[in-house]
Amino acid sequence: MDKLRLGVIGVGVIGKVHIENILAGRCPEIVLTAVASRNAENLAWAKERAPFAARFQSAREMADSGLIDAALIATPHCAHPEGADICFSRGLHVMTEKPAAVCALDARAMSLTAEKAGVIYAIMFNRRVDPVFGKMREIVQSGMLGDIRRTNWIATDWYRPQAYYDSGGWRATWRGEGGGVLLNQCPHNLDLLQWICGMPVSVEAKVHFGKWHAIEVEDDVSAYFEYANGATGVFITSTGDAPGTNRFEISLSGGKLLAENRRLTVTKLEVSEEEFSKICKEPFGKPKEHEYEAVSGQKQYSHAAVMNAFAAAVLRAGPLVARGEEGVNSLTLSNAMHLSAWTNSKITLPMDDAAFRGELAKRARRA
Repeated sequence: MDKLRLGVIGVGVIGKVHIENILAGRCPEIVLTAVASRNAENLAWAKERAPFAARFQSAREMADSGLIDAALIATPHCAHPEGADICFSRGLHVMTEKPAAVCALDARAMSLTAEKAGVIYAIMFNRRVDPVFGKMREIVQSGMLGDIRRTNWIATDWYRPQAYYDSGGWRATWRGEGGGVLLNQCPHNLDLLQWICGMPVSVEAKVHFGKWHAIEVEDDVSAYFEYANGATGVFITSTGDAPGTNRFEISLSGGKLLAENRRLTVTKLEVSEEEFSKICKEPFGKPKEHEYEAVSGQKQYSHAAVMNAFAAAVLRAGPLVARGEEGVNSLTLSNAMHLSAWTNSKITLPMDDAAFRGELAKRARRA
């Protein structure tokens, strides 16, 4: 096999993005051979843009066609597990859009099924290829700035007007989407948070449902994390702030990292805070610091980069940007925030995944 024959399941907004990347030649080792969609307009769009690709009305028909080696699943996330299982059972490799599922329990099961089937399973965490976040992870893991003391991410630049929620009947419903800003907009933020800083040991959250919009699900969240080493964290997100903010700050014993406006600023202390506090004789003394810009990010075709890594993994065992099982942690964080709000309690990790599923089911039934 010199090229990966890919089928795309779901030809909505993000499905079209992936198809256009392939058609533009940004994924040279991938050939689009099929698409599947229940939407007649989207199939008509695919016929016009890629007439050479076979068109199907279901994932099952496409998976049985013999025309594909792998599938990209770009349906609403509630349908990701079903589409993935169809492909896994037929020995097809799978890339799912984020999030992998609605429940961490399902995401875990998907990974196990892929492993048993002996196929490659990956997830579209394209923000990991952003040099700003890659450098943040490198610095944290290197230990050059010491241990994490505090994480603080204000991710309120996800503004959506009411028209966005009115654009599809499945949007912003417990039954159709399984959540709001945490499930739809923030999987990348939550993935990067745990990828760079590791998982907390507990989560508490204040979650507002339909605070700024006429919707069932959350559109405003403030969460508090505690980490095993005593560090704490805050995560704030909303689709109701205009203008919004995207500012990710990590305070460490030896300095600070700040990601904002596609730039990474590093502040390094000459002496770690612990050491300075011991030796300083001045009541209002502060350690000397040096600040520099480590990365100035440029807009890039990050989706294509993840797809290219996926193709390389299938064709020649290259490394993936994000393995399928790496979709569990970000879902665990969002599930924990929901469960904390629903039960008005602190959630200790690892959490009771079944408890989350039960609470979600109650809300879906009432909808």
